[in-house]
Amino acid sequence: MKEIRQVVASYSLPVICLALVVITLAVYFQVGNHPFLDFDDNVYVTDNPHVATGLTGKNIAWAFTSIDAGNWHPITWLSHMADVTFYGMNPRGHHLTNLAIHVATSLLILLLLLRCTGLIWQSSFVAVMFALHPLHVESVAWVAERKDVLSAFFWFLTLLLYAEFSVKRKAALYLLCFSSFLLGLMSKPMLVTLPLVMLLMDFWPLGLYRTREPERGLHRLPQKMSSLVAEKIPFLVCSLLSGVITIYAQQKGGATSSLDAVPFVLRIENAFVSYAKYIVKTLWPSDLAVLYPYSSSLPPWQVIGSISALMLVTATAIGVKRRFPFLMVGWFWFLVTLVPVIGLIQVGSQSMADRYSYIPLAGLFIIVAWGVPALTQRCKRQKMVLALVASAVITASAGLTWRQLGYWQDSISLYRHALEVGSGSYLVHNNLGTAFAERGDLDAAIEQYRRAIRISPDNFNAHGNLGLALIGKGELEAAIMECRAALRLSPDNLNSHYNLGVALAAKGELAAAIQEYREAVRINPDTPKVHNTLGLALLNMGDLDAAIREFRNVLRLNPQDIDGHCNLGVVFARENDLDAALQEFQCVLRISPNDTYARNNLERVLAQKQAVKVGSPR
Repeated sequence: MKEIRQVVASYSLPVICLALVVITLAVYFQVGNHPFLDFDDNVYVTDNPHVATGLTGKNIAWAFTSIDAGNWHPITWLSHMADVTFYGMNPRGHHLTNLAIHVATSLLILLLLLRCTGLIWQSSFVAVMFALHPLHVESVAWVAERKDVLSAFFWFLTLLLYAEFSVKRKAALYLLCFSSFLLGLMSKPMLVTLPLVMLLMDFWPLGLYRTREPERGLHRLPQKMSSLVAEKIPFLVCSLLSGVITIYAQQKGGATSSLDAVPFVLRIENAFVSYAKYIVKTLWPSDLAVLYPYSSSLPPWQVIGSISALMLVTATAIGVKRRFPFLMVGWFWFLVTLVPVIGLIQVGSQSMADRYSYIPLAGLFIIVAWGVPALTQRCKRQKMVLALVASAVITASAGLTWRQLGYWQDSISLYRHALEVGSGSYLVHNNLGTAFAERGDLDAAIEQYRRAIRISPDNFNAHGNLGLALIGKGELEAAIMECRAALRLSPDNLNSHYNLGVALAAKGELAAAIQEYREAVRINPDTPKVHNTLGLALLNMGDLDAAIREFRNVLRLNPQDIDGHCNLGVVFARENDLDAALQEFQCVLRISPNDTYARNNLERVLAQKQAVKVGSPR
């Protein structure tokens, strides 16, 4: 029978792999037309000077030493840099890289489960559901979540290599497995729970707790388990180190919430309710949003009901572990892998997030794929019924995923949908306002910022953004008042100082504006935009030497910065250093051949230089 299954698998596997790739690409390919979002994509790619200049020695060193964005994930930074090197700032390439990794991970899941169980249809169902479930859209369609798809790729590659090692026991396989694990940790610390999942897989489907000598099995079980735990010790140590680094990075970056902001009892209650909500959204994926705001309190019935349901399923999974081992493994896979992101250490303002379910859902898919056939063994025409039901589920998932991807087509669609499904968060209103402002609809932006402030009066970002929008409307006094309100709430915020500087400069108070820009530079000297704006203010004040220093700082941080080259060219032209001015404008045209501003200035400088040459004999 085993040989027959192997023959069937050998013929079916290539077809199933091809079908999996084709259907996933067909559903997701629309992401190639999506732009970057104004939610973290700027932090990870568009406004990050280290990423924006691609793979260089300096940037690679930065990737391994930086804790920007509240994480230490050098492999993620390197992957973004590689995309910039290959695609520039064209979002299509960045999106399609996410999609390619997602497809590759889905194939790894299929190969892993098939390698461990030999059951091709159950393995295929888990892989297809992973590829097409709507809860996974956020991880794939969001460029900033490259860390999610990368870490999942290394997660399942590590498990596949471990499955090979568990049979062949070769040191080279162990080293490859461990290396893959380290790469995963350096993509996102989500892999800290992987050693525990490896121990679960030792029980099922690998069956490593069993012994070939049944009469001595009970006696040898502790010894066998000790051996299996011992080989995971290097993984556990690295998980512990990664956890410590992550907590440090998140606290250093101000990403973690204090116990005053989110009490620990509320965090525990939210954790239990979130577990239940993840299960509900897996079974019925509706009202999915980019942000689920944290509630100040939870109804007691939700907390009690969630705890009761979780305890009941846990007790059942343990009770039937011999008869249905996949139930215990799948269930504890789900429970354990969510622990790092369940909110006991609160990061951000969300109570839960679709992206957090990217790896954990595989456990629930395993329960369904193996559990439903086990429970319907006595059903007549079981295979036909299961095939029809599975087809219907996969088709529905593909349709829902296609629709969910539509909400990610741009920032405005994404935030509007979040508000439509009840995510009335100040952050969503604030981000929607920024999206309107980038489109040039300042009235709509101001309305959203004011709504954000009504929900959270102490949110300095909304005050600062409102001030910036009011500058655009020419309401300078109101703008200055909002920017100063932002600074009272967060005195060391770079954007608040920058926005106040812009407002003061627009009012003609250049000296005061320069002071604010310099304070922004002090807070973060690696922001090209601030150096550029400070340089313009100094240029308008007539301090050409200081302006040149600032524009050179822009180019030091980002040699491809067009504004930095253009502004430096203008200063050189004013100083009558025409050759230096020509070099700067020519550099712009090499970067962007159709830049009319640079071309016009280049022609003016050439004409001025020619005039100098004509008069030189006298």
